[in-house]
Amino acid sequence: MNLAELKKDITTVSSIRAVPVILNIVCRLTGMRFAAVARVTESQWIACSVHDEIAFGLTPGDELKVESTLCHEIRQTGRPVVINNVSEDPVYFNHHTPRIYSLKSYISMPIWRPDGTFFGTLCAIDPEVHKLDTPDIIEMFEMFAEVIGTLLSAADCETATAIQLSDERATSALREQFIAILGHDLRNPLTAIDSGMRVLLRTPLNERATTVIQMVQTSIRRMNALIGSVMDFARSRLGDGIILNRTTNAALSPMLEQVITELQTSEPERVINTSLTLPQQVDCDPHRIGELVSNLVGNALTYGLPDKPITVTASTNADELEIAVSNSGPPIPAEIMPQLFEPFTRGSMQGLGLGLYICQKIAKAHDGIIEAISTPSETRFTFRMPLK
Repeated sequence: MNLAELKKDITTVSSIRAVPVILNIVCRLTGMRFAAVARVTESQWIACSVHDEIAFGLTPGDELKVESTLCHEIRQTGRPVVINNVSEDPVYFNHHTPRIYSLKSYISMPIWRPDGTFFGTLCAIDPEVHKLDTPDIIEMFEMFAEVIGTLLSAADCETATAIQLSDERATSALREQFIAILGHDLRNPLTAIDSGMRVLLRTPLNERATTVIQMVQTSIRRMNALIGSVMDFARSRLGDGIILNRTTNAALSPMLEQVITELQTSEPERVINTSLTLPQQVDCDPHRIGELVSNLVGNALTYGLPDKPITVTASTNADELEIAVSNSGPPIPAEIMPQLFEPFTRGSMQGLGLGLYICQKIAKAHDGIIEAISTPSETRFTFRMPLK
């Protein structure tokens, strides 16, 4: 390959805005502090894009002796290389590459264009030990390498406008994938904290310690709800939608009563009036309906006048289920109403601004709708779904 073609490849990678996002995510989620996209030929290894937190010293356009890299072997075999700790690795413990570059952890994934031609590698290195051979990390690298290969192909054949559009879509998808991965990983330590609190509650404690643990558990429930909203948002944006676990004959009243009781317990000074007329069982996901009601009542507690009651009604007729939550208080500003159910619309919900967005997705997953009416005297959210 001639110099002009190599320069074109470097320029192409540098022009793809999704690549720095990929390298940043790779480092954040693995703990690795150097990541790069490299163009690898039979005789050359050239850095095209670099994320460097260890002062490794490479910048785009810089070259390493290809024989000194593991990418040289990856080009020959077409297979990724994953090393948690080189000193314990049965294949690479005595390899020259880790010695040359003082590496302990290494991961590299081949990048292929859609036509099957080899471009180079997506790689990450670190002088410290990191756990890399997990399904999540390997799948992440595979996905990112595929995205880069697709974008390179687009850059070869599409117009500048089409490249920019493709790039923006890829960047958006990567951000949402990052949100999904982050939300998943946050749940693990949170579950451990919750388990620890439950163990402590089974031991003799004074009144103050018990109160503190109960406060921690309340925070855990709120964090779980936030993480759930983040993961639901990511799934819906990535095409999976809200996942339902429908029950043919769900009794909704117990679920709604439990949700309202939990919220009432968190704010005992507030009044929540309920009227649940649900004589028939409903084909739905009761936990998702409970989540919808929890979001709406939480919204009413946040924005309703504290000295005025909140009203929750639920009823069925021959054709549909209807649930409504209303509160008194300042009306929702007219300029917010058109975007009320869009994600990250602050002013509609506290926290991440995902509550009403998730409510809408839950409604849609049940083939239903959710509507809002806000006047100086009342704000009312109404969910309706057909009965099958």
